[in-house]
Amino acid sequence: MRDVAIVGAGMTQFGELWSSSLRDLFTEAALGAMRSAGVDTLDAVYVGNMSGGQFVGQEHVGPLMVDALGVAGVPSTRVESACASGGAALRMGFLDVASGQSDVVLVAGVEKMSDGADVTTVLATASDQETEVYHGITFPGLYAMIARAHMASRGSTEEDLHWVSVKNHRHGAMNPRAQFPKAVTLDEVANSSPVADPLRLLHCSPVSDGGAAVILMPLEQARRITDRPVQILGTGMATASLALADRRDPAVLDAVGQSARKAFTMAGIEPADVDLAEVHDCFAIAEICCLEAMCLTDGCSAADAARSGFSALGGRRPINTSGGLKSKGHPVGATGVAQVIEIFEQLRGEAGDRQVRDAHIGVTQNMGGTGASSVVHVFRRV
Repeated sequence: MRDVAIVGAGMTQFGELWSSSLRDLFTEAALGAMRSAGVDTLDAVYVGNMSGGQFVGQEHVGPLMVDALGVAGVPSTRVESACASGGAALRMGFLDVASGQSDVVLVAGVEKMSDGADVTTVLATASDQETEVYHGITFPGLYAMIARAHMASRGSTEEDLHWVSVKNHRHGAMNPRAQFPKAVTLDEVANSSPVADPLRLLHCSPVSDGGAAVILMPLEQARRITDRPVQILGTGMATASLALADRRDPAVLDAVGQSARKAFTMAGIEPADVDLAEVHDCFAIAEICCLEAMCLTDGCSAADAARSGFSALGGRRPINTSGGLKSKGHPVGATGVAQVIEIFEQLRGEAGDRQVRDAHIGVTQNMGGTGASSVVHVFRRV
């Protein structure tokens, strides 16, 4: 297999983008990535998109997007793995380049969630229809169960959840592309509207529109066009039971742990080697559970990582420097690629006020549903 690198990235603002269509968001991000990389031809395109058919009534997204981009004829594949669609698309693009099949690959993620669809109903299609949706459960309800299970078995508290949101909004306040680039206080989180006990509004990621894209090349070719390529060292993907009730422990995200171990093994690193990471904080409890599953807290309590400053900018291992899904936004198909762009910019020293000093190894973790699918990638500054 060939070594693979990212050479360019493009991303839209995240938010309720009423004047932009699904194809507009894709095109803006894709053109930004191509300009960033200095390329005007593509060998293949992979598009992460969870549910264009239900959100905006558009299926057959692959050929539509390359046509809108002006490169009709290029092979284009839509990749779906619920909220892990973007991460799964990157994995497909990586394998395409690593195999030698393609030399220049565009990987994008895009979602348009705010055009009037019943978002709760659409997102619920990523859970088990027979054993969960039929009985009326929603994703806030499922993650509330995860939170209660974690509190019962590991002693985490509601205040631990508050600190995750406070930390990620503090980071997001420095991200000009974030949907909610503003800091929040502990009291504001604690007194925000109840959603599903113990989760409150400021523990939950928002409904978002947005697109994100990167350009992949063989590392040898990438070195000829940039002196700052970012190598993809490892990729790992795993799945777990779709229904939360079928898991051995609802507070343990097995697929997250398995995907991380696969990616770390391929990259030849240990969790202690990671300088920073973007993890899937669709709800505050998710960040805590993901850090535990990936062993990213150096033996400390994952529940205390935000409160203690361990996972904050300036801490031992900054987590979600972009603001995470919570502050940056969560246009579900685009999220996994947006996470990659944050790591790409951090490793190139382009993150502005959010810059992590001396960062060499970065990780992204993107998951679908309540962790029924998880994709992890490891990146290195070359």
